[in-house]
Amino acid sequence: MKKTILTIAAYTIISSLMFTGCNSPAEKVEDAKMNVTEAHSDLAKANDEYLVDQENYRKETTERIAANDKSIAEFNVRIEKEKEEAKANYKNKVAELEQKNSDLKKKMDDYTEEGKEKWESFKREFNHDMEELRLALMDLTQNNTK
Repeated sequence: MKKTILTIAAYTIISSLMFTGCNSPAEKVEDAKMNVTEAHSDLAKANDEYLVDQENYRKETTERIAANDKSIAEFNVRIEKEKEEAKANYKNKVAELEQKNSDLKKKMDDYTEEGKEKWESFKREFNHDMEELRLALMDLTQNNTK
């Protein structure tokens, strides 16, 4: 008898704990709404960060491209003092670099938003191309001073 009462009491306690620990359907809906609201705000924040990053990068590359244009213009002034045969060679190299610089500018202008992963890939590739152009400009100006 004592054992039966203890068993019933134990089942009662366990079942009451189980029922009080469970959320009602209304609470589950409220929790889901809260999670959706948080997810939307996180998504909006991430999207804003992505757009700010894109805007800042575009400004930075515009400045770098303008600096390249300035370097090319300065170099064009310097090569006017060179001998005719060297001048022709330098002009060809400068024309190639000007074309690469304008291609990079066009590439940046034509980029459309395609998502964060594609943006990161685009930035990596674009940085690589910009670095190659910068090194080519440096190499060209160093060859001129020798």
